Amino acid sequence: MAVLPIQPTPFFANKNRAFWYLQLGGWGGAFLLRAISAFANTQPLDFLVIILIQAVTGFSLSLVLSVIYRQLINRRPLVTWSSTALALVVAVGINAFVDSWVLDLARPSGETDFVRLFVGIYFYDLTVLGAWSALYYAINYFLQVEEQADRLERLEMQATSAQLEMLRYQLNPHFLFNTLNSISTLVLLKQTEPANAMLTRLSSFLRHTLVNQPGSKVTMAEEVETLMLYLDIERMRFEERLQTEFQVDPVATHACIPSMLLQPLVENAIKYGVSPQEEGATISLVAQIVGPRLRVTVSDTGPGINQGGSEELPPALIGSLRRSTSTGVGLANIRNRLAQAYGDDHRFEIRSPDSGGFTVLIEIPHEPARSAMDQPGTFPLQGRQPGEASSVVPVALPERA
Repeated sequence: MAVLPIQPTPFFANKNRAFWYLQLGGWGGAFLLRAISAFANTQPLDFLVIILIQAVTGFSLSLVLSVIYRQLINRRPLVTWSSTALALVVAVGINAFVDSWVLDLARPSGETDFVRLFVGIYFYDLTVLGAWSALYYAINYFLQVEEQADRLERLEMQATSAQLEMLRYQLNPHFLFNTLNSISTLVLLKQTEPANAMLTRLSSFLRHTLVNQPGSKVTMAEEVETLMLYLDIERMRFEERLQTEFQVDPVATHACIPSMLLQPLVENAIKYGVSPQEEGATISLVAQIVGPRLRVTVSDTGPGINQGGSEELPPALIGSLRRSTSTGVGLANIRNRLAQAYGDDHRFEIRSPDSGGFTVLIEIPHEPARSAMDQPGTFPLQGRQPGEASSVVPVALPERA
């Protein structure tokens, strides 16, 4: 199962490099601002040396504070904030002492005494280093929250992927059980040639389906081709009783859907539509683009479900109908896979009118395959007869604005 990498904010992809960019830019900007202010107030050029010493002192003390804060940031709040306040007070005292000492050396004698100078500078340095400390914690907490959000999103994606894998892995054993049971019956009846043909087609079908990862998406054309391989196997059992009609809009051939989404619907139609009737039934598949959505309808001309003529059934009944003797895979599986892949942004309905028949309607967002948007589509239009090659009609996609 693929693991999604954490993608931090690009500027902070390298936290160490980002720290030095901000550190140099911030203190360099502070020095430049004070230098411009000194020139505006007609200070002598020697005053630039004092400003430079003050900037270097602040830069150095902030590096020491960053080491201390890095050790405090993940501790209990009381320890973090009390220790931060203590470290900040000490650092500001050192910075103010250095700044006052430098200014005291540079000023003419007899002006403001050192204590008053120290107190005045202390509050200025407290503002600067306090703002630096607040910015340091704000950036680091932001990065931690972002990383936790990315990690949570990755875990949710992994959980969704695992759920999709579980749902997908239910399908092949369910289908294999029915197919192998049919092969076993042919062997017992000593019908070697049909049994061998069914095994060959089963091998082709499994090879085709195993190419796609569980939870992956395929184009509608690829899904239809998978259905054709499956129907080749089923026609070995039902022969002329199984008829199919496929109508796929050319634009819909390149629409992406979850792999193996339609096979359980066709299997359901065969089991409850074709199998119970001596004359068999016709299974129809219609795929078309309706606005920004892909609509797929799978129906059969079987006996339906005899629910008092209710043409459209509530979602609560979906997955509990037409499977009382099955393994419980089928419709419930499809509904769960759609919910995992699209959330509430999908439509899944089953209908069975008084006249008989059964219809499943799926509507999902239209996601065209990028690699095939400008290529002509090919898709089967109707079912193949036993031993017949796939009938495929090339259709050029219309140009879209």
